[in-house]
Amino acid sequence: MPVYNFKKMAPVPAAPDLVDIVLMRTQRKTPTVIHPGYKITRIRSFYMRKIKFTQQTISERLSQILTDFPRLNDIHPFYADLCNTLYDKDHYKLALGQINTARALVDSIARDMIRMVKYGDSAYRCKCLKRAALGRMCTVLKRQKASLAYLEEVRKHLSRLPALDPNTRTLLMCGLPNVGKSSFMNKITRGNVDVQPYAFTTKSLFVGHCDYRYLRWQVIDTPGILDHSLEERNTIEMQAIIALAHLTCSVLYFVDISEQCGYTIDQQCSLFRSIKPLFANKQLIIVVNKVDQQPWESLESDKKEMVKSLADDANCSIMTMSNLSEHGVSDVKAAACDKLLETRVETRVSGKKVEGVMNRLQVFQPAPRDDVQRKAHIPDSVKQAQAEGRVGSADHKPKRTMSGYAPTKETSGQNGDVDMDNAVRKTARDLMWENGGPGVWAPDYREQYDLKDPEWRFDAIPEIINGKNIADFVDPDIEKKLAELEVEEDQLLSELEAARMGEDAESDLDSEEEAAVEAIRSKKKLIKQRKQTDRSENKPVLPREIRGRRLNPLNTGARDSKTIKKTMDELGVDSSRMLERGRQMERGRERKRARSRTRDGNDDDGKDGGADDIDMDDADMSKKQAKKKRREKSQAASRDISVARSHSRPRDPSKSGLFTDDAVKMAKKLDKQGQKGWVGGAGEGDNRKAVHLVKWMNTGKKRNGTHYCR
Repeated sequence: MPVYNFKKMAPVPAAPDLVDIVLMRTQRKTPTVIHPGYKITRIRSFYMRKIKFTQQTISERLSQILTDFPRLNDIHPFYADLCNTLYDKDHYKLALGQINTARALVDSIARDMIRMVKYGDSAYRCKCLKRAALGRMCTVLKRQKASLAYLEEVRKHLSRLPALDPNTRTLLMCGLPNVGKSSFMNKITRGNVDVQPYAFTTKSLFVGHCDYRYLRWQVIDTPGILDHSLEERNTIEMQAIIALAHLTCSVLYFVDISEQCGYTIDQQCSLFRSIKPLFANKQLIIVVNKVDQQPWESLESDKKEMVKSLADDANCSIMTMSNLSEHGVSDVKAAACDKLLETRVETRVSGKKVEGVMNRLQVFQPAPRDDVQRKAHIPDSVKQAQAEGRVGSADHKPKRTMSGYAPTKETSGQNGDVDMDNAVRKTARDLMWENGGPGVWAPDYREQYDLKDPEWRFDAIPEIINGKNIADFVDPDIEKKLAELEVEEDQLLSELEAARMGEDAESDLDSEEEAAVEAIRSKKKLIKQRKQTDRSENKPVLPREIRGRRLNPLNTGARDSKTIKKTMDELGVDSSRMLERGRQMERGRERKRARSRTRDGNDDDGKDGGADDIDMDDADMSKKQAKKKRREKSQAASRDISVARSHSRPRDPSKSGLFTDDAVKMAKKLDKQGQKGWVGGAGEGDNRKAVHLVKWMNTGKKRNGTHYCR
């Protein structure tokens, strides 16, 4: 596991965002109301608490930033130099120092302002001191805008760095650009490093992992290094230099003998000599790459001597390899891992800790007690059993029984015991790998069955359903009969289709069944219409585009008598009586007379008779009384029509389910209470805060200026 994990660092907020976070948290976590009756000591505590809480919040945030970022003097030298190369150590320390100074300034501001609020003589003065304290703290935070922005960029870059362990087993690849380092890493690890046919495709360190000898190995791919002085190297090259300088690893120096990378062998040898001091105390292997393009044996002698001279000077080995044909890839990996493993073991053995362990270990070597030669002894009874064939075999050769094992390619057609090719008995695992591996071949576990008769072990297991054996009901000719049935069915279907060619499809139902189907369909349609009607109850009566507009009185539309008669005739309905009733109602409106019984479908004779009855009743009255009576009767009729059109409750309580007048009053009261929610009235859930009146503020004599409360 890596020692350093920079991905857990919390994001660094910008200065304005940090101010908003602090002030919002102070507003939410502290009291916000001062009542008129508070004593001055309570008012001081109120504002002192706000100042102290703001100071603690800022201190916590800044302390978290200082804790998350690594201290360059306390971490591994590899990470310290890497941070210096990527972010400039001086700028990094200066930003953290400014954050630490801001935290100290906020603490001192809070301490001074709390001391002043402690002696405030009024609520107004305490409030002014609180505002000044919070304003000065926020000003200090706003001045750290540049430092916070720089630290956030550093945090983002640190989180993208590879999580490598400087102390674990490591293979490190270096060399000029485009010599095959990333391709080799993709071959031996699961890392997916980008490989392109141009220089400096790899611009940072990439980490992968592989397994060798049941151990986890860390593989690091470094950017290419150019052959010039240390001062002229850029940030990309310095990452490789830092890794070579600080990591204890096995180094693979890649040399492209085909010179397709764009650099000659002489330039590659020159780079090796310039960075040779970085190879001290490291296991080095010179990897000759791309031998598929230029074989090592056919290389020019002078170039071959140049490479060999490098190996002689550095006291290392040369290995050939090709990433394209994968020639020597595994050998290079194994050699590098073995060298580093030997070195680590020697280092631990030569250390001081081994002495304390070796003193507690005792190794004993067995010594012969005499000169007598003691051979293996086989009892006579065993020899006799072998001769009779009761133990082992007569020829004393190892045998392997075929019972209980699935047949293989070599043992197909053989039964009984088979001679083994070697003296070692093959296990089920060996047979599995010889015959295709897991999932292809498996041993027959029926050999291990413990049955009354051992001969029953390899019999087919019967399938029993409801106490009967399925094998007893299996017809051996079932497949043949099924095929014949399918052929016959296809033939019948083809004949039926040929007979129905050109004819309408006939229904198989009789008249009663068709009537039932029609009734079901009509009921389904009715249910569907009813459901759509129920859905449309909450929709507006008029479309939104015409709602609120005045109708054109000259445009009769569908209310025209001709249109109505035409529509009703199409539907097969006699509309004469309906049109006649409409004409009578229209005449009644023109004459301004009361609504007569013709509205209910009566004829004109009935109407005239009713009028004669009214005239006879009014004969005994004066003209004024008769006029008043007719007016009241007309108003009562119009009022009855209005009530009939509306959906109001009947006046009789028994008709609405209420049997007493008290129940009617209670219902009206509950209805009014229920309307408070949508008419804006106060309800039971409203939070009422009454004015808090203190006795000493509202009793006694009150003169001008004595009843003022803060």
